[in-house]
Amino acid sequence: MKIKTLIGTGLIALSFALGATGCAGTGEQKASAQAQSAKAAEFERIYKEAVAARKKAASVGFEWRDIGKFLKKAKKAAAKGDYDKAIKLARKAKEQGELGYQQYLSQRDAGPERYGL
Repeated sequence: MKIKTLIGTGLIALSFALGATGCAGTGEQKASAQAQSAKAAEFERIYKEAVAARKKAASVGFEWRDIGKFLKKAKKAAAKGDYDKAIKLARKAKEQGELGYQQYLSQRDAGPERYGL
């Protein structure tokens, strides 16, 4: 009779231990899903900013060559769930858009020198 009680108690303890592990895994999965969701939201924000910077630079004729490539690669990486890479590429595109517009501002009055005219 004691052996059956010990085995039964052992099985109950084992099931509680496994159940606790399962709950911890679920919590970790929720945290991971929330982190992915936060990264996805960050990507969307930065991507929109990059598109706006690209349009601003293009509106004055100073869109840099690789902005479109970076945006396309960023979208592909995001579609695969690689938000770290997607965010990095979107930031590059945004930076190039901003730099293109700054280049316009610095060179808009540039022209040939008027030697003695």
